[in-house]
Amino acid sequence: MANMEKHEKRHTQVPPEQMDENEVAVHKARSARRRKKRALRAILLIVPLLLVALAAYFLALRWSWGDYKVTVSNEQEDTIAARYVELDGKIFKYSGEGAALMNQKQEVLWNIAYGEMQNPLVDVCEKTAVVYDQGNTSMSIFNETGQLGSVNTSLNIVKARVARQGVVVAILDGGEDTWINFYSSDGSLIAENQTRVDDPGYPLDVSVSEDGLMIMVTYQFVDGGETTSYVAFYNFGSVGQNQIDNIVSGYKYEGVVVPKVEYLNAGTAVAFRDDGFTLYRGKQVPKEDVTVKVDKEIVSAFCDDKHIGLVFKNTNKDSKNKQYVMQVYKTNGTQQFSKEFGVPYTDIRMSGGQIVMNNSSQICVISGSGVEKFNGGVNEGAVSSFARLGFNRYLLILDNGLYTIKFKR
Repeated sequence: MANMEKHEKRHTQVPPEQMDENEVAVHKARSARRRKKRALRAILLIVPLLLVALAAYFLALRWSWGDYKVTVSNEQEDTIAARYVELDGKIFKYSGEGAALMNQKQEVLWNIAYGEMQNPLVDVCEKTAVVYDQGNTSMSIFNETGQLGSVNTSLNIVKARVARQGVVVAILDGGEDTWINFYSSDGSLIAENQTRVDDPGYPLDVSVSEDGLMIMVTYQFVDGGETTSYVAFYNFGSVGQNQIDNIVSGYKYEGVVVPKVEYLNAGTAVAFRDDGFTLYRGKQVPKEDVTVKVDKEIVSAFCDDKHIGLVFKNTNKDSKNKQYVMQVYKTNGTQQFSKEFGVPYTDIRMSGGQIVMNNSSQICVISGSGVEKFNGGVNEGAVSSFARLGFNRYLLILDNGLYTIKFKR
């Protein structure tokens, strides 16, 4: 009994308010040691799990897939009349009559008619898309919840680009003159700018920043018998209000053609030139940052927010059956990798951080670090397009239907 009383007494908890200073100090030290032991046990448990997860992640980046399986097929889908793009992991369908959004199981989330379009084209920014009737005057703007609005222009649309909140910039054909117009998602005109062939030139391409405040335009004109390109940045925020035509910076390139421009993120833009590309930095007043020049003819160019890619004909005679060379750069202008490949592609682009390419019977996936993840034939039908939906899930648009596939090792 004495031992039991002694044992109970030893484990009796004394409230801190009844302790003297020495007892309080001892109590705090014991509590700190217990907390350290618990933290150490948690670290010893979590660190191995993190190391395993990290190893699995990097292994997944390196491995290749041997085959794929069809997880969803819809052979009733009219892939001839409609077109499809990936929209934030979902499938956006558009045609001359309307647009629809489907999940990866190809279940329709919404379906909206917008009237007749003769030549519908699309541009996507994150979760927002604009469908515009090239050569005509109508545009419709959508996001994951449905239609945001529509725009009717006074002149025929050459090209349109959308920002994530739904504002749209469009090149309009006015004959000898063209217009760069800026619209809100409800169809109201925010700004318009008339351009002439001689000042500042004919607009070849346009891009809008993801926040909708900056517009980048590439113009081409002839100066003294020599082709010259002019890349202009328009700021429709407070910084650009006191500038002529809202132009906050512009750069001329003599003897150079700049057919394509693209905003990579809010503070980085790229101009694709016939001799390479130029990067620009700055959210409010973009400045020239890096120019990468090449001495080969560029066959294709592509990009996303982290990569810039160029494709050339392969001049290495020792590389049999690899008629192309791909060079992929980081957005600071440093080359990430160079890779020879032999896919006779009809389409190549970035999709979900990867380079995807296809022809009518073959698809190929290359990771952002240059690993060939898959290269093989498609037996289900003739391929018209190909896009990434998730980690190993992709969308195949064939002549006979719509397929969701999953790659496997």
